[in-house]
Amino acid sequence: MPHIDNDVKLDFKDVLLRPKRSTLKSRSEVDLTRSFAFRNSKQMYTGIPIIAANMDTVGTFEMAKVLCKFSLFTAVHKHYSLKQWKEFASQNPDCLEHLAASSGTGSSDFEQLEQILNAIPQVKYVCLDVANGYSEHFVEFVKDVRKRFPEHTIMAGNVVTGEMVEELILAGADIIKVGIGPGKLVHWGHWSPLQWPTPVEDFILILVTFFSGSVCTTRKKTGVGYPQLSAVMECADAAHGLKGHIISDGGCSCPGDVAKAFGAGADFVMLGGMLAGHSESGGELIERNGRKYKLFYGMSSEMAMKKYAGGVAEYRASEGKTVEVPFKGDVEHTIRDILGGIRSTCTYVGAAKLKELSRRTTFIRVTQQVNPIFSDES
Repeated sequence: MPHIDNDVKLDFKDVLLRPKRSTLKSRSEVDLTRSFAFRNSKQMYTGIPIIAANMDTVGTFEMAKVLCKFSLFTAVHKHYSLKQWKEFASQNPDCLEHLAASSGTGSSDFEQLEQILNAIPQVKYVCLDVANGYSEHFVEFVKDVRKRFPEHTIMAGNVVTGEMVEELILAGADIIKVGIGPGKLVHWGHWSPLQWPTPVEDFILILVTFFSGSVCTTRKKTGVGYPQLSAVMECADAAHGLKGHIISDGGCSCPGDVAKAFGAGADFVMLGGMLAGHSESGGELIERNGRKYKLFYGMSSEMAMKKYAGGVAEYRASEGKTVEVPFKGDVEHTIRDILGGIRSTCTYVGAAKLKELSRRTTFIRVTQQVNPIFSDES
């Protein structure tokens, strides 16, 4: 019998953080470093808990080299060969503690994961990533990986409800990736419709990631999803009750959204679209009419499946798109902007440390985020 849950569920766009009295004099006083002890691996983490998504247009070795300078983390995509991993590890030993090796549930993926972790023991994190984290097969796979690598910290997902967070933690995962379909239209240009370049294809307005990122097509193709803010709040509560942790994966289009995810209780925030289009990002660099773009596509897009699986299988549909993102240059500038925004959030609510942000957060529901006069967002 179908059932309707009438409880209100909210996305990042539906709320703002209420400012509170603060004793902080400057955003430079804010400490964004977090330290965690993981439930199942018994390992420790210290760093700024922002993660580059495990997409081949984001989770690259080049991205990892820059992010580790800021104590940020990279979930490296699964399509690097063992030879490439060994070469990177020998040349960048300091990066390895800030990396996760990624895998799907296929036997070839698991074999590749074993080879990487055996060859490079300094890599202590594993990112197990599937579109649908609700399958029994995935739960059993998490158990198998935990049995095989008892001391590695396992990230697993994606899910959006508390009961599945609990099941995956009890199966052996340490950090649960939260997000299915929290996509958002991201406007990368500054022209009004009357000022669009000609031909119109040269002006790309949207960004799309895979199962849970900006303008993910899962909701359109399947009708399945969950507003990200509510998903993070509910899943964080479930995870923390078991001494587990969560990653808010998807839906962030600006530094304010990252701050909201942390305020909602996320231990980590994973970014795809916000880190796409940079020098360190994967994807082909294209120049047209004097403008530079980089290809950005979801890992469940037709392009990704053609590239890595020979095409879209008859029994499934593509759940991602391919777009051209205006080239943004070095990612370092974007990282500084994101971190500066989060520090400012903390000063507005009186949180001297990122750890305090969720305790200092009160969300207020709104009908408009920004003044729309000079913006297409509202």
